[in-house]
Parts: sequence; structure tokens; C-alpha cells
Amino acid sequence: MKLFCLYNGILKPEKLETLPKELFRKSIHWCTAFIPLLLKHFYWLIEILLLLAVTGYTLSEILRLKGINVPLVSLITRTAARKRDEGKFVLGPVTLVLGIVIASLIFESEYYTIGILSLAFGDGIASISGKMLGRIKIPFIYGKTVAGSLSCFFAIFICSFLISKNTASSIIIATSGMVLEMLPLKDFDNLLIPIVLSLVAKILCC
Repeated sequence: MKLFCLYNGILKPEKLETLPKELFRKSIHWCTAFIPLLLKHFYWLIEILLLLAVTGYTLSEILRLKGINVPLVSLITRTAARKRDEGKFVLGPVTLVLGIVIASLIFESEYYTIGILSLAFGDGIASISGKMLGRIKIPFIYGKTVAGSLSCFFAIFICSFLISKNTASSIIIATSGMVLEMLPLKDFDNLLIPIVLSLVAKILCC
């Protein structure tokens, strides 16, 4: 009972309501962690499939906004959509895929892997930690929390260090990712995080 009270004290009722939706949304992010491995073995096939997927999703969203539901895709979109996206084109999946595709087309495997893993885990873990443990807000940073930002930093640091084996570079990459995550970019963080962090990794690790 004490544990429940403590947990309930950390998680406000409105956070309890939105947490399952956020977990569902971020599980999509976490699945992108497999993409670098798939790119290693089936590079052009995966690039083409990602572009086809984002094209199909875009068409399904246009149809959904016209009142025509596409089986499964429209259901997933409605389930994952934030309140701010209600009645609008849900842009997150588009920027997510485009960020991954652009990073993997521009940069070598080692660097885009860092960028994609940072997106998969840094942004995802920051959001969940912020909702579960985010009692302390960072002033003037649009509702971002200390717990979320620190979780983002450590998640990106671990991802970067596992690939680069360079502590100093990993700290800089993680700091860059944390700063990006703190900015009010909305869905465009999905686009910028993999590209910018791949670039930072290339500059530092070359």
C-alpha cells in the first residue's frame, strides 16, 4: 500500500491516463533500434521499404482526415496520437522515418547507428521518465523535466559509447542530444536528432 501511495504520488492522475499512450508511442521509437542492423545486411531494400512505408502512411493520413479509415494504420495512428494532434495530420511517423532515411543516406554506418539509436532510446526514455518521475521542471524549457533530460543524456551516452568506445565524444554527443530534446521542436525532433547526432559523431570520431 505504501509503495502504491508513493507511486501514485509521483504519477499524477493525468499522467496515469497518458502513460499507456506514451508507452505505445515510444515502443514505435524503440523498434527503430533494429534498423541499423537491417541496413547493414539489406541496405537499399530497407531504404526503399522505409520510403514506401512513409508514402503509404501519408496517403492513409490524408484519407483518415477525409473520413476514410485505412485498416490497422488509422487505428495505430488514433491510438498513438497526442491530444494536440486530434483532427490533424499526425506528423511524427513521417519525421521519424525521414530522419532515419536522411541520416543513413548521408553518413557512414558507425555514425548513423549512433544517430538512430539516440533517437530510439534517448527521446523515448526521456519522454517516459519525464512522465513517470518528472516532478522538477526545468525553468523556461517548455515543460521539460530534469528527470527526462538526464535520462535522455544517459541513454544517448550509453548508445554512443557502445558504438564509438570514446568517452569524451559520447559525452558531447549525449549533451547535444539532450539539448535538442529540450527544444520545443514538437515532432521535428524525430527529424533532427538522428541527422544532427550522426553529424556530431562524424566530426568527433573522424
